[in-house]
Amino acid sequence: MALQISATNPEHPALLLELPWQLPLEEWPEDVLVPLPRGISRHVVRYARAGDEVIAVKELAERPALREYELLRDLDRLGIPAVDPLAVVTGRVDAGGDPLESVLVTRHLGGSMPYRSMFETTMRPATMHRLMDALAVLLVRLHLSGFAWGDCSLSNTLFRRDAGAYAAYLVDAETGDLHPQLSTGQRDYDLDLARVNISGELLDLEASGALHPSVDPVEFGMEICARYQGLWQELTRTSVYPAGKYHYIERRIRRLNELGFDVAEMQIEHSSNGDTVTFVPKVVDAGHHQRQLLRLTGLDTEENQARRLLNDLESWMATQDDYAPGDPLAARPEVLAHRWVRDVFRPTVRAVPLELRGSMDPAEIYHELLEHRWYLSERAQHDIGLDTAVQDYIARILPRARETLEPTTPE
Repeated sequence: MALQISATNPEHPALLLELPWQLPLEEWPEDVLVPLPRGISRHVVRYARAGDEVIAVKELAERPALREYELLRDLDRLGIPAVDPLAVVTGRVDAGGDPLESVLVTRHLGGSMPYRSMFETTMRPATMHRLMDALAVLLVRLHLSGFAWGDCSLSNTLFRRDAGAYAAYLVDAETGDLHPQLSTGQRDYDLDLARVNISGELLDLEASGALHPSVDPVEFGMEICARYQGLWQELTRTSVYPAGKYHYIERRIRRLNELGFDVAEMQIEHSSNGDTVTFVPKVVDAGHHQRQLLRLTGLDTEENQARRLLNDLESWMATQDDYAPGDPLAARPEVLAHRWVRDVFRPTVRAVPLELRGSMDPAEIYHELLEHRWYLSERAQHDIGLDTAVQDYIARILPRARETLEPTTPE
């Protein structure tokens, strides 16, 4: 069989042809590889450069490679946080004509970290709680979309910093299945696997001395279950309110938005005697603040980053002379938002030298600067201003944090 490259983008096959497909991944030369840390995997995985892109290349049999490629494409269409599928390479043979395994090619997720890299220095329990939150949100989003993961674990997840918290991304869909809707049994099976896998991974870290002494691996495995169940209940429960108390429904919707989920539609039923109203929301993918910020400014960020930037944008808009909500003659929010990007966001980010930014993207840099401004203002008991905060952050904070900001990439 001749070498075949099935790709999502017509430009990718030409770029991928330059790679040494006639060699097993374990034998690829250093000049085509990118030295990034990898996690534990059942398969051989390497990071390589294809044109201007850094790609992850995973060697596996043809059928599972094609299946995982299609599942990742499905998740992308559903807006689920997962690695981007770029191509499947089949028909590989070595110099002697012997067949080689097929390869799945995905895009490197910039600024992401495998959990083992995060534990190279002992991670505080508070940070581990944030990882469990991020993983629980990812699992809920997958289940709401009808995706049964089949192997939820820390090893199969990538983590990116998101305004002081973390965002979790699925990295391995090989064992997954997509359904119109998941049963309770399917969800419970996924959750039980997550509990067992996470406890096992943390026990392994404990044995290597990389786990904080106060962390109980079994308890943290149980924690993912508790966090998942609490989030699922909040997102899917039916609420019964007194008739006329429609602000209770608004309060529920706001709470869902704060969790990062949208209400696509709702079912409202009045009781036969008219005393109560039953409210059933249809919750869709997370990203309420992401979409709002993208619509207003064109900035594509993580959810928590978007929430923080929107708060700053709204505060700034309130100081503008042509800001008058409800006045048809006043500047539209989109106009003010683009002015904020031009006059505030971009100049602030550009003030931070490139060599000090490490793996932080512009939205994360801006969030860090807002946090530093708040800290300095609290200490000074008055608003010290963004310019002062930027200069202090560059002079005192970034030089000390530079080592922790170096880019890492998981598998």
